[in-house]
Amino acid sequence: MRLQFPGLLRESLPSGAVRWRVRKDGDKTKRILLHVGPDHPRFGEHYYAARAGIQLPPEPEAAKAVRGSVGWLVDEYRAAMAAMLANGLLHKATVHQRGQFLLWLASEVGEYSAAMPQGQLIQLRDKKAATPGAADNFIKATRAMYAWAMERGHVKANPATGVGKINRGKGATAWALDDLQKYRKRHPQGTMAHLALSLFMFTACRLGDVYRLGRANEVQRGGVVWLDWQPEKKGSTRVRIPILPPLLASIRAQTVVGPAYLLTEHGKPFASKNAFGNKFADWVRQAGLTDLSAHGIRKAAGELLAMHGASQYEVMSVHGHSNAKTSEVYTAGADRDRLADAAMQRLSGMDW
Repeated sequence: MRLQFPGLLRESLPSGAVRWRVRKDGDKTKRILLHVGPDHPRFGEHYYAARAGIQLPPEPEAAKAVRGSVGWLVDEYRAAMAAMLANGLLHKATVHQRGQFLLWLASEVGEYSAAMPQGQLIQLRDKKAATPGAADNFIKATRAMYAWAMERGHVKANPATGVGKINRGKGATAWALDDLQKYRKRHPQGTMAHLALSLFMFTACRLGDVYRLGRANEVQRGGVVWLDWQPEKKGSTRVRIPILPPLLASIRAQTVVGPAYLLTEHGKPFASKNAFGNKFADWVRQAGLTDLSAHGIRKAAGELLAMHGASQYEVMSVHGHSNAKTSEVYTAGADRDRLADAAMQRLSGMDW
Protein backbone atom coordinates (compact mmCIF):
# COMPACT_ATOMS: atom_id res chain seq x y z
CA MET A 1 0.00 0.00 0.00
CA ARG A 2 1.54 3.29 -1.10
CA LEU A 3 2.05 5.93 1.57
CA GLN A 4 1.00 9.39 0.44
CA PHE A 5 4.10 11.30 1.53
CA PRO A 6 6.09 12.78 -1.37
CA GLY A 7 9.80 12.10 -1.09
CA LEU A 8 9.43 9.38 1.55
CA LEU A 9 11.76 6.44 0.91
CA ARG A 10 11.46 3.00 2.48
CA GLU A 11 14.77 1.14 2.54
CA SER A 12 15.17 -2.52 3.54
CA LEU A 13 18.48 -3.25 5.27
CA PRO A 14 20.40 -6.57 5.03
CA SER A 15 19.45 -7.23 8.66
CA GLY A 16 15.78 -7.21 7.69
CA ALA A 17 15.12 -3.92 9.45
CA VAL A 18 13.46 -1.02 7.66
CA ARG A 19 14.90 2.49 7.42
CA TRP A 20 12.95 5.60 6.41
CA ARG A 21 14.51 8.57 4.67
CA VAL A 22 13.04 11.71 3.09
CA ARG A 23 14.24 13.74 0.11
CA LYS A 24 14.57 17.43 0.90
CA ASP A 25 11.94 19.39 -1.00
CA GLY A 26 13.61 20.97 -4.02
CA ASP A 27 16.85 18.99 -3.64
CA LYS A 28 16.51 15.32 -4.60
CA THR A 29 20.17 14.68 -3.84
CA LYS A 30 19.75 15.36 -0.11
CA ARG A 31 18.10 12.62 1.91
CA ILE A 32 17.27 13.03 5.60
CA LEU A 33 17.20 9.98 7.87
CA LEU A 34 14.07 9.71 10.02
CA HIS A 35 14.31 8.42 13.58
CA VAL A 36 10.66 7.30 13.58
CA GLY A 37 8.45 5.32 11.21
CA PRO A 38 4.98 6.10 9.77
CA ASP A 39 3.25 4.39 12.71
CA HIS A 40 4.79 6.79 15.26
CA PRO A 41 2.42 9.48 16.60
CA ARG A 42 4.98 12.22 15.84
CA PHE A 43 5.88 10.93 12.38
CA GLY A 44 4.32 13.98 10.69
CA GLU A 45 6.59 16.37 12.57
CA HIS A 46 9.71 14.41 11.61
CA TYR A 47 8.58 14.04 7.99
CA TYR A 48 7.79 17.72 7.35
CA ALA A 49 10.95 18.83 9.12
CA ALA A 50 12.95 16.51 6.86
CA ARG A 51 11.23 17.92 3.77
CA ALA A 52 12.55 21.28 4.91
CA GLY A 53 16.04 19.82 5.29
CA ILE A 54 15.95 19.50 9.08
CA GLN A 55 16.55 16.25 10.96
CA LEU A 56 14.74 16.04 14.28
CA PRO A 57 16.49 14.15 17.09
CA PRO A 58 15.37 10.66 18.15
CA GLU A 59 12.30 10.48 20.35
CA PRO A 60 12.96 9.57 23.99
CA GLU A 61 12.08 5.95 24.67
CA ALA A 62 8.90 5.54 26.65
CA ALA A 63 8.87 3.28 29.65
CA LYS A 64 7.76 -0.19 28.64
CA ALA A 65 4.19 -0.90 29.67
CA VAL A 66 3.54 -3.70 32.16
CA ARG A 67 2.32 -6.87 30.50
CA GLY A 68 -1.42 -7.26 30.90
CA SER A 69 -2.05 -3.52 31.28
CA VAL A 70 -4.09 -1.27 28.98
CA GLY A 71 -0.85 0.40 27.85
CA TRP A 72 0.67 -2.96 26.97
CA LEU A 73 -2.45 -3.96 25.03
CA VAL A 74 -2.36 -0.69 23.09
CA ASP A 75 1.31 -1.27 22.19
CA GLU A 76 0.58 -4.81 21.04
CA TYR A 77 -2.39 -3.78 18.93
CA ARG A 78 -0.61 -0.83 17.33
CA ALA A 79 2.21 -3.18 16.30
CA ALA A 80 -0.39 -5.59 14.89
CA MET A 81 -2.06 -2.76 12.95
CA ALA A 82 1.30 -1.81 11.43
CA ALA A 83 1.64 -5.38 10.18
CA MET A 84 -1.93 -5.35 8.84
CA LEU A 85 -1.19 -2.08 7.04
CA ALA A 86 1.91 -3.58 5.41
CA ASN A 87 -0.16 -6.56 4.24
CA GLY A 88 -2.95 -4.40 2.84
CA LEU A 89 -5.50 -5.51 5.45
CA LEU A 90 -6.05 -2.03 6.89
CA HIS A 91 -6.05 1.40 5.31
CA LYS A 92 -3.44 3.86 6.59
CA ALA A 93 -6.16 6.34 7.56
CA THR A 94 -7.79 3.68 9.76
CA VAL A 95 -4.46 2.84 11.38
CA HIS A 96 -3.76 6.50 12.07
CA GLN A 97 -7.20 7.29 13.50
CA ARG A 98 -7.37 4.22 15.72
CA GLY A 99 -3.79 4.77 16.83
CA GLN A 100 -4.48 8.33 17.98
CA PHE A 101 -7.54 7.32 20.01
CA LEU A 102 -5.73 4.37 21.58
CA LEU A 103 -2.70 6.47 22.50
CA TRP A 104 -5.11 8.78 24.32
CA LEU A 105 -6.64 5.74 26.04
CA ALA A 106 -3.17 4.67 27.17
CA SER A 107 -2.39 8.16 28.44
CA GLU A 108 -5.54 8.10 30.58
CA VAL A 109 -5.56 4.55 32.01
CA GLY A 110 -2.45 2.90 30.58
CA GLU A 111 -1.26 1.48 33.91
CA TYR A 112 -4.61 -0.17 34.71
CA SER A 113 -5.39 -3.80 33.97
CA ALA A 114 -6.49 -4.56 30.42
CA ALA A 115 -9.58 -6.15 32.00
CA MET A 116 -11.16 -2.72 32.07
CA PRO A 117 -14.74 -2.44 33.39
CA GLN A 118 -17.26 -1.04 30.95
CA GLY A 119 -18.20 1.79 33.31
CA GLN A 120 -14.66 3.13 33.16
CA LEU A 121 -14.72 3.11 29.37
CA ILE A 122 -18.03 4.98 29.35
CA GLN A 123 -16.49 7.64 31.62
CA LEU A 124 -13.67 8.06 29.09
CA ARG A 125 -16.17 8.32 26.25
CA ASP A 126 -18.08 11.00 28.13
CA LYS A 127 -14.88 13.04 28.48
CA LYS A 128 -15.15 13.55 24.74
CA ALA A 129 -18.87 14.36 24.78
CA ALA A 130 -18.19 17.90 23.48
CA THR A 131 -17.15 16.24 20.20
CA PRO A 132 -19.65 13.35 19.91
CA GLY A 133 -18.26 12.07 16.63
CA ALA A 134 -14.82 11.69 18.17
CA ALA A 135 -16.33 10.07 21.28
CA ASP A 136 -18.04 7.43 19.16
CA ASN A 137 -14.93 6.83 17.06
CA PHE A 138 -12.94 6.37 20.27
CA ILE A 139 -15.33 3.59 21.32
CA LYS A 140 -15.13 2.09 17.83
CA ALA A 141 -11.32 2.00 17.98
CA THR A 142 -11.36 0.48 21.47
CA ARG A 143 -13.93 -2.13 20.41
CA ALA A 144 -11.72 -3.17 17.48
CA MET A 145 -8.67 -3.49 19.73
CA TYR A 146 -10.47 -5.63 22.29
CA ALA A 147 -12.01 -7.85 19.59
CA TRP A 148 -8.47 -8.47 18.32
CA ALA A 149 -7.25 -9.10 21.88
CA MET A 150 -10.03 -11.59 22.65
CA GLU A 151 -9.18 -13.69 19.58
CA ARG A 152 -5.63 -14.02 20.91
CA GLY A 153 -6.55 -14.76 24.49
CA HIS A 154 -5.20 -11.49 25.92
CA VAL A 155 -8.56 -10.62 27.52
CA LYS A 156 -11.79 -12.48 28.21
CA ALA A 157 -14.30 -9.70 27.52
CA ASN A 158 -14.72 -6.65 25.30
CA PRO A 159 -15.75 -3.66 27.46
CA ALA A 160 -16.79 -1.68 24.37
CA THR A 161 -19.46 -4.19 23.36
CA GLY A 162 -22.88 -2.65 23.83
CA VAL A 163 -21.62 0.88 24.49
CA GLY A 164 -24.03 3.13 22.62
CA LYS A 165 -23.36 6.10 20.39
CA ILE A 166 -23.81 9.63 21.67
CA ASN A 167 -23.69 11.25 18.24
CA ARG A 168 -27.30 11.11 17.07
CA GLY A 169 -26.83 13.41 14.10
CA LYS A 170 -27.78 12.39 10.58
CA GLY A 171 -24.31 12.91 9.20
CA ALA A 172 -23.24 15.38 6.57
CA THR A 173 -25.76 17.95 5.38
CA ALA A 174 -26.74 17.45 1.74
CA TRP A 175 -26.09 20.48 -0.46
CA ALA A 176 -29.22 22.23 -1.71
CA LEU A 177 -29.53 23.45 -5.31
CA ASP A 178 -29.06 27.02 -4.03
CA ASP A 179 -25.79 25.98 -2.39
CA LEU A 180 -24.52 24.46 -5.63
CA GLN A 181 -25.45 27.58 -7.59
CA LYS A 182 -23.83 29.90 -5.06
CA TYR A 183 -20.60 27.89 -5.19
CA ARG A 184 -20.51 27.87 -9.00
CA LYS A 185 -21.17 31.61 -9.14
CA ARG A 186 -18.08 32.18 -6.99
CA HIS A 187 -16.04 29.52 -8.83
CA PRO A 188 -16.93 29.55 -12.57
CA GLN A 189 -15.99 26.94 -15.15
CA GLY A 190 -12.28 26.85 -15.86
CA THR A 191 -11.30 27.10 -12.20
CA MET A 192 -9.98 24.12 -10.27
CA ALA A 193 -12.66 24.78 -7.66
CA HIS A 194 -15.41 24.34 -10.27
CA LEU A 195 -13.84 21.13 -11.50
CA ALA A 196 -13.73 19.79 -7.95
CA LEU A 197 -17.45 20.39 -7.47
CA SER A 198 -18.21 18.89 -10.89
CA LEU A 199 -16.26 15.74 -10.06
CA PHE A 200 -18.06 15.35 -6.75
CA MET A 201 -21.44 16.00 -8.32
CA PHE A 202 -21.15 13.83 -11.43
CA THR A 203 -19.21 10.92 -9.93
CA ALA A 204 -20.67 10.90 -6.37
CA CYS A 205 -17.25 9.76 -5.19
CA ARG A 206 -15.70 10.28 -1.79
CA LEU A 207 -12.98 12.72 -0.77
CA GLY A 208 -10.42 9.92 -0.64
CA ASP A 209 -11.12 9.02 -4.29
CA VAL A 210 -11.74 12.33 -6.05
CA TYR A 211 -8.22 13.73 -5.74
CA ARG A 212 -6.79 10.55 -7.31
CA LEU A 213 -9.00 10.54 -10.41
CA GLY A 214 -7.35 11.46 -13.70
CA ARG A 215 -7.06 10.60 -17.34
CA ALA A 216 -5.66 7.19 -16.44
CA ASN A 217 -9.17 6.35 -15.18
CA GLU A 218 -10.78 7.21 -18.54
CA VAL A 219 -11.91 4.34 -20.76
CA GLN A 220 -13.75 4.32 -24.10
CA ARG A 221 -16.96 2.31 -24.21
CA GLY A 222 -19.09 2.43 -27.33
CA GLY A 223 -17.69 5.81 -28.33
CA VAL A 224 -18.39 7.31 -24.89
CA VAL A 225 -15.75 8.23 -22.32
CA TRP A 226 -16.28 6.50 -18.97
CA LEU A 227 -14.53 6.76 -15.62
CA ASP A 228 -13.44 3.49 -14.01
CA TRP A 229 -12.02 3.34 -10.48
CA GLN A 230 -11.87 1.24 -7.33
CA PRO A 231 -12.96 3.28 -4.28
CA GLU A 232 -10.46 3.33 -1.43
CA LYS A 233 -13.07 2.45 1.19
CA LYS A 234 -12.71 -1.19 2.18
CA GLY A 235 -15.52 -3.36 0.82
CA SER A 236 -16.63 -0.91 -1.87
CA THR A 237 -17.52 -2.23 -5.30
CA ARG A 238 -15.67 -0.93 -8.36
CA VAL A 239 -17.41 2.05 -9.97
CA ARG A 240 -17.80 2.57 -13.71
CA ILE A 241 -19.84 5.54 -14.91
CA PRO A 242 -20.02 7.59 -18.11
CA ILE A 243 -18.54 11.09 -18.06
CA LEU A 244 -21.54 13.31 -18.69
CA PRO A 245 -21.26 16.45 -20.86
CA PRO A 246 -21.22 18.90 -17.90
CA LEU A 247 -18.31 17.08 -16.26
CA LEU A 248 -16.45 16.56 -19.53
CA ALA A 249 -16.73 20.28 -20.29
CA SER A 250 -15.35 21.14 -16.86
CA ILE A 251 -12.44 18.71 -17.30
CA ARG A 252 -11.55 19.96 -20.77
CA ALA A 253 -11.79 23.61 -19.65
CA GLN A 254 -8.61 23.20 -17.58
CA THR A 255 -5.52 24.75 -19.17
CA VAL A 256 -3.07 22.82 -16.98
CA VAL A 257 -3.08 19.04 -17.41
CA GLY A 258 -1.46 16.63 -14.99
CA PRO A 259 -1.66 12.99 -13.90
CA ALA A 260 -4.71 13.88 -11.78
CA TYR A 261 -7.62 16.13 -12.70
CA LEU A 262 -7.28 18.18 -9.52
CA LEU A 263 -4.00 20.05 -9.18
CA THR A 264 -2.46 22.51 -6.75
CA GLU A 265 -1.53 26.08 -7.66
CA HIS A 266 1.86 24.64 -8.65
CA GLY A 267 0.29 22.22 -11.14
CA LYS A 268 0.96 19.12 -9.04
CA PRO A 269 -1.47 16.52 -7.67
CA PHE A 270 -2.52 16.95 -4.06
CA ALA A 271 -0.31 14.98 -1.67
CA SER A 272 -3.20 13.44 0.27
CA LYS A 273 -6.95 13.53 0.73
CA ASN A 274 -6.43 15.74 3.79
CA ALA A 275 -4.44 18.25 1.72
CA PHE A 276 -7.18 18.36 -0.90
CA GLY A 277 -9.89 18.40 1.76
CA ASN A 278 -8.39 21.51 3.32
CA LYS A 279 -8.27 23.22 -0.06
CA PHE A 280 -11.86 22.30 -0.87
CA ALA A 281 -12.96 23.65 2.52
CA ASP A 282 -11.29 26.95 1.58
CA TRP A 283 -13.24 27.06 -1.70
CA VAL A 284 -16.48 26.40 0.18
CA ARG A 285 -15.76 29.25 2.61
CA GLN A 286 -14.89 31.58 -0.26
CA ALA A 287 -18.36 30.91 -1.67
CA GLY A 288 -19.89 32.07 1.61
CA LEU A 289 -21.16 28.61 2.55
CA THR A 290 -20.99 27.16 6.06
CA ASP A 291 -21.57 23.76 7.64
CA LEU A 292 -21.21 22.02 4.28
CA SER A 293 -18.70 19.30 3.43
CA ALA A 294 -17.57 17.30 0.44
CA HIS A 295 -19.54 14.29 1.67
CA GLY A 296 -22.68 16.43 1.58
CA ILE A 297 -22.30 16.67 -2.21
CA ARG A 298 -22.30 12.88 -2.42
CA LYS A 299 -25.57 12.89 -0.50
CA ALA A 300 -26.93 15.62 -2.78
CA ALA A 301 -26.04 13.59 -5.86
CA GLY A 302 -27.88 10.59 -4.46
CA GLU A 303 -30.93 12.68 -3.64
CA LEU A 304 -30.93 14.30 -7.09
CA LEU A 305 -30.72 10.90 -8.76
CA ALA A 306 -33.69 9.71 -6.70
CA MET A 307 -35.63 12.91 -7.43
CA HIS A 308 -35.06 12.36 -11.15
CA GLY A 309 -36.47 8.84 -10.95
CA ALA A 310 -33.35 6.73 -10.47
CA SER A 311 -34.06 3.38 -8.84
CA GLN A 312 -32.31 2.11 -5.74
CA TYR A 313 -30.37 -0.27 -7.98
CA GLU A 314 -29.13 2.63 -10.10
CA VAL A 315 -28.09 4.77 -7.13
CA MET A 316 -26.24 1.79 -5.70
CA SER A 317 -24.28 1.31 -8.93
CA VAL A 318 -23.16 4.94 -8.99
CA HIS A 319 -22.23 5.10 -5.30
CA GLY A 320 -20.33 1.82 -5.30
CA HIS A 321 -22.46 0.23 -2.58
CA SER A 322 -22.11 -3.52 -2.34
CA ASN A 323 -24.34 -4.82 0.44
CA ALA A 324 -27.88 -4.76 1.75
CA LYS A 325 -26.94 -2.69 4.80
CA THR A 326 -26.11 0.27 2.58
CA SER A 327 -28.37 -0.09 -0.42
CA GLU A 328 -30.58 -3.11 0.35
CA VAL A 329 -29.72 -4.69 -2.98
CA TYR A 330 -26.70 -6.03 -4.80
CA THR A 331 -26.10 -5.76 -8.53
CA ALA A 332 -23.07 -7.28 -10.20
CA GLY A 333 -21.10 -7.38 -13.45
CA ALA A 334 -22.37 -5.88 -16.67
CA ASP A 335 -25.77 -5.15 -15.14
CA ARG A 336 -24.07 -2.60 -12.83
CA ASP A 337 -22.65 -0.82 -15.89
CA ARG A 338 -26.06 -0.64 -17.53
CA LEU A 339 -27.69 0.65 -14.38
CA ALA A 340 -24.94 3.19 -13.72
CA ASP A 341 -25.25 4.45 -17.30
CA ALA A 342 -29.02 4.77 -16.97
CA ALA A 343 -28.69 6.57 -13.63
CA MET A 344 -26.11 9.09 -14.78
CA GLN A 345 -28.00 9.89 -17.98
CA ARG A 346 -30.78 11.28 -15.79
CA LEU A 347 -28.44 14.14 -14.90
CA SER A 348 -26.98 14.66 -18.39
CA GLY A 349 -29.34 17.51 -19.23
CA MET A 350 -28.85 19.32 -15.94
CA ASP A 351 -28.14 23.06 -16.25
CA TRP A 352 -24.56 23.25 -15.00
